[in-house]
Amino acid sequence: MNHDRVHAREPSHHVDRWSVGVVESIGERDGHCVVTVRPGDPGEPDEAGGESEGSDGSESVELTITFAVRDLFVGRLPIDDDESPVGERVWYRKRGG
Repeated sequence: MNHDRVHAREPSHHVDRWSVGVVESIGERDGHCVVTVRPGDPGEPDEAGGESEGSDGSESVELTITFAVRDLFVGRLPIDDDESPVGERVWYRKRGG
């Protein structure tokens, strides 16, 4: 199985190949980790001049990753060990992207 890619920090390589989004959920399916991401950057100003909520009207994206990758990227997020990664900004690429 080809897995998608996800980073907790902005990539320094091939930046144009990565999308930014906000974690909506993390779950498990068929022995893999599934991270649901809402495309958009929560730090970007919206059209009204305030900060966006991470939603630009795009559909959520499901990323299938290994549990090892999940542990790595969650460990690099600026959250405490007992906090959920939901709502955190991540950079991602769908397989083949």
